[in-house]
Amino acid sequence: MEKTIRIQYLNDQIKHLEYIDGKSDWIDLRAAEDITMKKGEFRLIPLGVAMQLPAGYEAHIVPRSSTYKNFGIIQTNHMGIVDETYAGPNDWWYMPAYALRDTEIHRNDRICQFRIMEHQPSLCFETVGELDAPDRGGIGSTGKN
Repeated sequence: MEKTIRIQYLNDQIKHLEYIDGKSDWIDLRAAEDITMKKGEFRLIPLGVAMQLPAGYEAHIVPRSSTYKNFGIIQTNHMGIVDETYAGPNDWWYMPAYALRDTEIHRNDRICQFRIMEHQPSLCFETVGELDAPDRGGIGSTGKN
């Protein structure tokens, strides 16, 4: 079932979001302004959008696979989470970035991406003496043979 996301753009210079059906269900986000960063600098890079997500959903924001190669930045929180309550007219989206080299990012450069996910269902934790599922061999055990 199709969901509607209401979007406010910072200005007319920000390219509008596109959903490219059949290619990926991740949606690219772009830098909202020209950014110059020196190696070792931290910056909140404005993405030029504020959104009202559907009730019961959250957005997961991660770098694009080419972001480090193209710009030499990493996202400091590894994955940003925006829930549907962050939806006011001043609740702009940002990418927290750390520069591993001197870099320039230009307005409308694609630097990260997002998808929306339903909230996790309510969970109940049950304490047991031992788990009864098959043993996989512990951490790092897949791919050894």
